[in-house]
Amino acid sequence: METIKAITNQYKGQNEVDELKNFTKNKLDQVMKLHMSMPHYQASPLHELRALSKYLGVESIFVKDEATRFGLDAFKGLGASYAMIAYFADRYALDLKTMDFKKIKKFIKTVPKLTFATATEGNHGKGVAWAAKLLGQDAKVFMPKGAADSRLKSIQNLGAESFVTELNYDDTVLKVAELSEENGWVLLQDTAWEGYEKLPLSIMQGYSSIIVEVMNQLENISLNEMTHVFLQAGVGSFAASIAAVINNFTAGTSPKIIIVEPSEADCFYKSAESKSGAPIRIYGDLDTMMAGLSCGEPSPIAWNILKQLSSHFLSCPDSISAKGMRILGNPLNDDPRIIGGASGSLPLGAVYELLTNEKLNYIKEELDLHSHSKILMINTEGKTDPTNYQKVVWG
Repeated sequence: METIKAITNQYKGQNEVDELKNFTKNKLDQVMKLHMSMPHYQASPLHELRALSKYLGVESIFVKDEATRFGLDAFKGLGASYAMIAYFADRYALDLKTMDFKKIKKFIKTVPKLTFATATEGNHGKGVAWAAKLLGQDAKVFMPKGAADSRLKSIQNLGAESFVTELNYDDTVLKVAELSEENGWVLLQDTAWEGYEKLPLSIMQGYSSIIVEVMNQLENISLNEMTHVFLQAGVGSFAASIAAVINNFTAGTSPKIIIVEPSEADCFYKSAESKSGAPIRIYGDLDTMMAGLSCGEPSPIAWNILKQLSSHFLSCPDSISAKGMRILGNPLNDDPRIIGGASGSLPLGAVYELLTNEKLNYIKEELDLHSHSKILMINTEGKTDPTNYQKVVWG
């Protein structure tokens, strides 16, 4: 039976990373201020799973639940909205330090409408569609083959034109980049490549509000006291953004950062395995139910950060994510029920498997998971594919 594979990060701590300078306290304060001024902003809940922690023999498990974010069932609206606003600020020389959302929207109404385009497995595209609607812009969203119909319709319901291609995710990204250049659209992609770094970085900065909220929500424990943070990676922008903020705010006392991926789309695991030190693209259908993580090529910005800060990379079959979905949805005792989609539930599934499967004791020991471990993870999505959710949790 397929199970978790782990690899120690051979590159950790070897080089200085310029990208970390983009996640300073001043920048994060600016991002947070903008998000807090947006309509319907509310910090997503941070839950401590006390009963599960006791059952698994660790000190504490915290889950930040992004399924409630802006009514989008996922965290991606944070990145898309900030990046879209940052684009206008850069284009028209606006000072974001002095502006809130109302002032920015008022200004945007005075300039020509733009079309923002992106490729997505679902959540990022939904975030772009939502941000475009909020700011009175147009959006075109392209999805790879096999995209769930529910994700397509949720994007269309936000007013964006949305299409399913016959390509996998990475090739869809390349196609949308070509179409954007041909048609004068603004490409708003959550992965980077040479010559296209500014907007992906802005998206990553937008995600930083998640961990800023965590620091504000923790009561009897600080971020410095966390021992492990498990982060899921697709192209890696989310994981790298969270890791960068944690590093910058806990210098010298940072918890272990552990990256988890689907075994069918484990481009970070393969990159960590490589002797080249460069990000490695994997090819094929990338066939995993973790649609939000079904990416074959790491963002180079994310790889530069994660290869410096992560301690380990884990490659996990879909069954591990399914286990996480069922545990979140069927809590022990007074633990809260959390609706976690396939991508959102992978970290908890991995933690549970490592702490209960004796065959994986060697990984548990290598990660230094024990009775005093304090673990943080982020449920990045809710029931974004209701059919799959019901099949996994009830099936």
